[in-house]
Amino acid sequence: MKRQSFVKGMLGFAALGGLTSVASLGKLLNEEDYTYPVLFIGHGSPMNGIENNHFSRQWKSEVDHLPNPKVVLVISAHWLTNGTYVTAMEHPQTIHDFGGFPDELFTVQYPAPGSPEFAQQTKDLVKSTTVHLDHEWGLDHGTWTVVRHMYPDADIPVLQLSIDYNKPAAYHYALAQELKELRKKGVLIIGSGNMVHNLRMVAWEKLNTPNFGFDWAIEANETFNKLILDRNHQPLIDYQKLGQFAQLAIPTPDHYFPMIYSLGLSDSKDEISIFNNELVGGSLNMTSVRFG
Repeated sequence: MKRQSFVKGMLGFAALGGLTSVASLGKLLNEEDYTYPVLFIGHGSPMNGIENNHFSRQWKSEVDHLPNPKVVLVISAHWLTNGTYVTAMEHPQTIHDFGGFPDELFTVQYPAPGSPEFAQQTKDLVKSTTVHLDHEWGLDHGTWTVVRHMYPDADIPVLQLSIDYNKPAAYHYALAQELKELRKKGVLIIGSGNMVHNLRMVAWEKLNTPNFGFDWAIEANETFNKLILDRNHQPLIDYQKLGQFAQLAIPTPDHYFPMIYSLGLSDSKDEISIFNNELVGGSLNMTSVRFG
């Protein structure tokens, strides 16, 4: 294998907006007539992918008033690699990268097309590192469980950008800044993870208790939110220095790094809104952010 995946499960061409050629794709991707927002989505349990709950309804609400993007690009907590990759196949597979859930979840297919042309454009845009074109991955549950609520017809190309798990938060923040101009080229970019994500400390008996969080998780959620709203990104990049609450909230950075990408993609002029601001099972949060 050219790369190693660290993905772990949780415990236990459809019409391309009228595009008919590579030339027309390139033309549309270079039209700078609208700046798309950047989203960070706290995706939580894979079950949110098939449940019509207040979290998934809000995901859809965040894009309902937007013009349909030409491409959706997702940085998912569940594609961790050595090096940076972007999916470049015509038809990405739906990946069921979890265990212990109902059979109904494993039968879900989200047959959105890919876009090798856009993957190449993404590769060419990044200068600080080599972005490799991937033909093996697909859409993991950090992507399809969210995007299928937003665009249920699966008629918009969806790509994933991997997270180089050997690199620190500062690297991911800087790489994200190189991708900013995509927001003006018809691309909706989504970071998908969870800012507070400690599966080992979940209070399973409290999963159905609304907004239940341990003291350290509440402190982490409130601190992260304030820093985001204040546009004070450096402490979030240097999260290891924030204290014990951050160490408990981020025992491993896989679910946290997608938020760092969303920060790096944001602009100082973006309006910032926080939604789905809830804790789950004591040690997880669903808090999500919209920039722009």
